[in-house]
Amino acid sequence: MTSSDLEVLLDMGFEKSRAELAVKRTGGVQGAIEWLEENQDKTIEEIMAPAAGNETDPSIEPVAPAAGEEARSLVCHECGKKFKSKEQAEFHAQKTQHVDFAESTEEIAPLSAEEKKARLEELRQKLAEKRAGTSAQDKADQKRNEEIRRKSTKHTQDIKEDLKKKEQLKEAAAKRREKQEEIAAKKRIKAKITADKEERRQRTEKEKAEREGRALAVEPMAGQIPTNSGPVASKPASAYTEARLRLQTPGGNIQKSFPAETTLFEVASVLSQEAEIEVQSFTQNFPKKVFDAVDFGATLKELGLVPSASLIVR
Repeated sequence: MTSSDLEVLLDMGFEKSRAELAVKRTGGVQGAIEWLEENQDKTIEEIMAPAAGNETDPSIEPVAPAAGEEARSLVCHECGKKFKSKEQAEFHAQKTQHVDFAESTEEIAPLSAEEKKARLEELRQKLAEKRAGTSAQDKADQKRNEEIRRKSTKHTQDIKEDLKKKEQLKEAAAKRREKQEEIAAKKRIKAKITADKEERRQRTEKEKAEREGRALAVEPMAGQIPTNSGPVASKPASAYTEARLRLQTPGGNIQKSFPAETTLFEVASVLSQEAEIEVQSFTQNFPKKVFDAVDFGATLKELGLVPSASLIVR
């Protein structure tokens, strides 16, 4: 190993330990470059592990040169490559699994400065191409992972939004039910008070009639409606069980019917599902009213939108 060969490899940016091992294994810059190219993905430990049992290749049987001639190189009969040293030939045998080698009297000329420079430049380009390919693959993997993460995040957000809407619907239904129960309880209490008053009044009238010795006048039954030939009164809004709404949206008018006990929040949910509109408020032109999120828990009947109404969706 010459210091100039090692310095050339170090100038290329190779680690000193790898460069020393490459020159030691191959005997020169050319073989060292091939060795480094072959083992660039291996660690030093992986490279050194099989070294103990591979000092020589028993399948290579050197052929003695002719009488009076001195062997100056080794040649591989399978591919025609020539090698300056036994270490280079052994490295070639390990790399290619070639086994047909022989000694040669032909001396291998060392690489010229131009040849070394060209060979080193070729190796630099191969290393740069490999690093660029690795960088491009890393970018592609990163992009794919980012797309997977975004899709997963969007899916999770959609699930959360869906659960939130369902909870809001449940809360609105529970509030509506509580309000209906409260109204029904008040009506029962009011009816009981009215019945008690009527019972006391009749008892007082009966006792008074008995004291005065007269018969008690028969009164019509409660709730009996006298008949007449006059015009029939119009049906009150409270008697309707359905509301017909004309909804003016940015995409056009929508006409739908809802039960009178439907909340404004449920109407907004229907528009969100069927027309993909995120409703912020409803506006009634006549009489002029704006129903925002505060009013979404109230029913259509409570908001005076029964039996029909026209609303602008915003």
